[in-house]
Amino acid sequence: MIGAGTVEMDECERRRLPAAVRPLFRDGGGARTLSVELPAGAVVWPDPTYLRFPSAARGRPAFWLSEAPATGALYARLRADHPHSGLWPVLLEESVQPWSVGQIAPDAAEEVDNYSVGAFMEEVWADWIARAAEDQIEILDPFGPHCPGPAEPGEPRADPGAVADWYAATLAEQGMPVGLAAVDRGADALAVMGWQGALHHNEWNVPLAAVVRSWEDRFGARLVCMGFNTMELSVAAPPMTAQHAVHVAAEHWAFCPDAIIQGAGTLLDYAEQLCGRHTWSFWWD
Repeated sequence: MIGAGTVEMDECERRRLPAAVRPLFRDGGGARTLSVELPAGAVVWPDPTYLRFPSAARGRPAFWLSEAPATGALYARLRADHPHSGLWPVLLEESVQPWSVGQIAPDAAEEVDNYSVGAFMEEVWADWIARAAEDQIEILDPFGPHCPGPAEPGEPRADPGAVADWYAATLAEQGMPVGLAAVDRGADALAVMGWQGALHHNEWNVPLAAVVRSWEDRFGARLVCMGFNTMELSVAAPPMTAQHAVHVAAEHWAFCPDAIIQGAGTLLDYAEQLCGRHTWSFWWD
């Protein structure tokens, strides 16, 4: 009996979260486990000068960051472990700045609950229409000045986890480290990790996290990668018709106007790129 008990304790200790990532959790990791051996890395604390609200730091680091680039295989194992570990993996471009030097403004994931995707979309739409010239409004055809609200969900074409792993393996070829955020769902990493890539579009990243949450539910989207002002999502249930795609394009415009205005040019042209596409890429000027 003593021997069996000793083995059980050793097994429990082996599977417990590594000490390096326990500070990410309020409860020090609790009963969470991780089957993956983490590579060398360290937690990242926010630079106090970047915090909008000093209390947002919560006395804990924002995320853990690997020293070396991550492989697609490592990403897949970390993602599969998320239900047990509570750690969501995100590939991070431009690792020296802002990530490793703490140029981040973390917020609590609970803040995301306070935002409505439809209300956010309406606010962005109305604000831009109020400032736009008449010929600019044509960019938003067929909706024009009238915000259509969120689109209907897509039909699943693949397992969301499998699509995320596939996209991560493709992006990992660029040589990026992986960050781990203590969140219940991947979208919340935007807030918890303090990403500020859309600062010139929306000063607070929390409403954007609410949008990505909704895309997780409606389109099987998963946050795979973030850069200084970029974001990469995998999509398991993309729009498959022109009508659905243009409605989704309207959501993308509210989320990231630069992707359309400085990219395809119009919602209709942008929508053509969305049909059946399993990756969504965003960048903010």
